[in-house]
Amino acid sequence: MTARLLALGDSYTIGEAVAPEERWPAQLRRRLAEAGIAIGEPEIIAVTGWTTGELAAGMDAAAPRGPRDLVSLLIGVNNQYRGLDVGEYRAEFRALLARAIALAGNPRRVIVLSIPDWGVTPFAEGRDRAAIATGIDRFNAVNREEAAAAGARYVDVTAVSRRAAADASLTASDGLHPSGAMYAAWAELVLPHALAALEPHPIFPSS
Repeated sequence: MTARLLALGDSYTIGEAVAPEERWPAQLRRRLAEAGIAIGEPEIIAVTGWTTGELAAGMDAAAPRGPRDLVSLLIGVNNQYRGLDVGEYRAEFRALLARAIALAGNPRRVIVLSIPDWGVTPFAEGRDRAAIATGIDRFNAVNREEAAAAGARYVDVTAVSRRAAADASLTASDGLHPSGAMYAAWAELVLPHALAALEPHPIFPSS
């Protein structure tokens, strides 16, 4: 039997500026296969530029159905970029997380990823990079707190995203989004959480 992965988010989930096979959900799928867990083609509900509110509307339109064996949620960079209110983000993120948990049927099958820091990319040249980092950290404090309160798993990809400041290979050709190499690093960080989430599942019985 093949497990089902639903990935919710924005440009970082749809893989703006990289090939489909380089998206982090696709790379995670390959790593799970190497570990002996069959995952179907990830279903992705994500569009470049989406905020939390726009992801909610996108989910309404796509109407995904559960149960899903694994659900990921990475959203908020566009809230930060547009200068939207952090309190509003908390409320909307909490609602999205509740929907993700309902689709997974168990909060431990939901993986929240932190927002990466776009302030280290060439796109941010001439901007206040320290202020961007501070803003990203504020939004990440919210999604981390909400994930913990809901019992979901949490993966910090922000620290590794900041390596792009010194390594151009970690940024895609558009000068803003992660490269396939960066997404590979994310997939490695998510992998142990995905394995832990899938182990107790009935289609993967313990010996």
